[in-house]
Amino acid sequence: MELTRSELEIMDVMWASDTPLSRSDLLERSEEKSWKDSSVHILLNGLLQKGAICEAGFVKRSKTYGRTFAPTLTREEYFATTIFSHRHKPEIVGLFAALLKRKDISADQLSQIEALVAERKK
Repeated sequence: MELTRSELEIMDVMWASDTPLSRSDLLERSEEKSWKDSSVHILLNGLLQKGAICEAGFVKRSKTYGRTFAPTLTREEYFATTIFSHRHKPEIVGLFAALLKRKDISADQLSQIEALVAERKK
């Protein structure tokens, strides 16, 4: 699944939220956006078609009801799938080696990674 820049901007807002968001919520929380407010329905429908978000319920706004939306995958899951969806897929061991060379990885994060690897080996 490939998302456009505008779709990623919407997903960033959704990933930052602990609860499903309505169209109005998205517009209120989208500070730096490259899309027009009138395009939000088109972008939401595109995200629904791609399976990046799902309908999570309804919320009452004045006299009408509006749908709320939630992401179907985390930010990390999305970027992990995009890495391997390209024609030039990286070799997984080399990718992990490159990620582990980063200076901003803490000892706690390394311990969490070790635990994930140990769990996967089971």
